[in-house]
Amino acid sequence: MTDTKVFIVDDSAVVRQVLTGLLDSLPGVKVIGAAPDPIFALTRMEKDWPDVIILDIEMPRMDGITFLKKLMHEHPTPVVICSTLTAKGAEVTMQAMSAGAVDIITKPTVNLKGFLQDSKTLLADAIKGAAHARLKKSAGPSSKPVDGSPKLTADAVLSPTSLISMTETTDRVVAIGTSTGGTQALEYVLTRLPRTTPGIVIVQHMPEAFTAAFAKRLDSLCQITVKEAEQNDRVIPGLALIAPGGKHMLLRRSGAQYRVEIKDGPLVSRHRPSVDVLFRSAAQAAGKNVLGVIMTGMGDDGAHGMKELHDTGALCVAQDEASCVVYGMPKEAVKLGGTDGELPLSAIPNLIIQSPNRAKFLKG
Repeated sequence: MTDTKVFIVDDSAVVRQVLTGLLDSLPGVKVIGAAPDPIFALTRMEKDWPDVIILDIEMPRMDGITFLKKLMHEHPTPVVICSTLTAKGAEVTMQAMSAGAVDIITKPTVNLKGFLQDSKTLLADAIKGAAHARLKKSAGPSSKPVDGSPKLTADAVLSPTSLISMTETTDRVVAIGTSTGGTQALEYVLTRLPRTTPGIVIVQHMPEAFTAAFAKRLDSLCQITVKEAEQNDRVIPGLALIAPGGKHMLLRRSGAQYRVEIKDGPLVSRHRPSVDVLFRSAAQAAGKNVLGVIMTGMGDDGAHGMKELHDTGALCVAQDEASCVVYGMPKEAVKLGGTDGELPLSAIPNLIIQSPNRAKFLKG
């Protein structure tokens, strides 16, 4: 198979140089060019169009948001945003994600070179995920592995326990896991939910400092309240809690209430927060009282956790292939036998509103 062709658009010569060197060292990835601004990039890319574009936000002559909107309208191409790790940068980056970008690479204001070199695995995953995004008609690039780092399971954060058959109650929890393409998918789902919706806990793979801006943006669009989760937040109807970037989120039961625990820990399935950790904790804390939903995303994070959740008697549903930006995480959950069915994105809001049990869902 051919290599994934990547083009870098960033006004920093240091960023262009470091990213080019790192990406060229990854198997199956080839940097075909770099430019200091979008106008120059368009001229270069006309000769050899890339499979993935890495795009900065603040640049001369044309900013990244304007370029992204133009790109998605005229020549849809998977775009990974390379943004500075600041509150202001996070808010602007959320606009870019809403406009069609599929992933984020963060760059700090200091020690940029060292940070990017330490983030090789994240870079590899971002490029691989973007390359598989359903945004263009050309065939996908090579799917061979791009990094050999050890991949930990949820055991590294939360020990497995024997499954407990819990009494089914009317106090439901919705647990959602998603990654590449998930920002747009979550916006679609959450903006269609009423205030009476059961409490929701969400893991969206996203870097630290961006989840707060993402939650704030969704909160401004939704009838329900959306916030970045904090330690001991209660899970209640009409509230969606998004796991903070760089932390794991677990569902806990406290008497008759459900709360979340926010904790440090190693990467699980190469992610922090990890969907596997959330789903395992939901299986242990709430069992069949959970509705589990796994949506668009690269890799297999969440597949094993969903199987554990499914085995408690919880209803577990995957987003279908046709409506996914990347049919990776849902596909792996289905392969493991951890789902009761697949639904298009358009049907997921109604599923959450109805919050059926497994028997009712399978009966149709």
